Amino acid sequence: MTGEPPPRPLLLPIVFALGAKVENVPLHAFLNNPTKIVSASRQMRNHLQTDGVACYFDAFLEAEALGAILRRVSDDEPPIVEWEPEARAGELPPGLRSAEEAVNKGRIPVAAEVVRRMNAVPNREFLLMAGVTGPVKLAGLLTQSEKRESARCEDLPGEALEFASSVTTQVATTFLEAGADAIFLHEQVPAGVTAKSCEEWSSLLAPAINLARFYEALPVLQPAGASTAMENWELIARQEWGCVVCLPDSVALSRFSAGSGAAPPIPQSIALPPEIFRTDSPGKEEGISSIREAMRKTKPPVVMTAGDVPFSTDLKYLKRVLIEISRSY
Repeated sequence: MTGEPPPRPLLLPIVFALGAKVENVPLHAFLNNPTKIVSASRQMRNHLQTDGVACYFDAFLEAEALGAILRRVSDDEPPIVEWEPEARAGELPPGLRSAEEAVNKGRIPVAAEVVRRMNAVPNREFLLMAGVTGPVKLAGLLTQSEKRESARCEDLPGEALEFASSVTTQVATTFLEAGADAIFLHEQVPAGVTAKSCEEWSSLLAPAINLARFYEALPVLQPAGASTAMENWELIARQEWGCVVCLPDSVALSRFSAGSGAAPPIPQSIALPPEIFRTDSPGKEEGISSIREAMRKTKPPVVMTAGDVPFSTDLKYLKRVLIEISRSY
């Protein structure tokens, strides 16, 4: 991913779980079947005509590979994460697999196989995207602190953060070696960020970001926790990340677009909020209009989504929204 910037933003929405509906299979079965995932990915890309394909996106992929048990309630809800033997809150679970072992366990081999098969598509004209959980978010899952959006890095054990960083890097390596063109780092923004703690946080992400750059792939930092991100945005924006940073959500988008229109201090992508893909969402037309205006002002290198589009999304309506967004180019 070197050379001159593209004449328009890359359109890289994360459309993954929706493939289960395309293939008419339960989500849990879809997540374990590379043949179904590849088939759905190709169909959805042919329909949407985006610049990238989401080969695999699951925020619980790494935790499961490390030994967690995922209890799925429904396709529309995130799974419940359990550990056996039961782990104490604030501590790493006993018996965790190493980062090197984890990439061969759970569904990580399935995800890598999807990337390999998509990479073998003849005359491919789209990027292959894969999601990796960032160190702070993963450490929160491992220590059962992920529900505390306001948690600081200091609240997480250093051992957990370092271990999570090694897992993030190892999983990114697996996807890059399989042929991924873009690595999306889905990360939790710590609360109360200072210049020092922001630098320390950046150092946890740096190995995966540098690795993606070594493979000439596109690294994208995708911060979760909108309110926390906006509270600490000035410090985050001044950090040398070495990657594209995603504006957190529609709140962040509105705040930035209301500014002077000056060039941002870091390359920023625009994240399309999930609500604009719901046909029954009030104010969705106004939301699309504000996003188009923000795109004209900020000229982002990448336009993506704030996460995987909702499982209930209608594929035809999704295409309509993306076409509307594309008219901002």
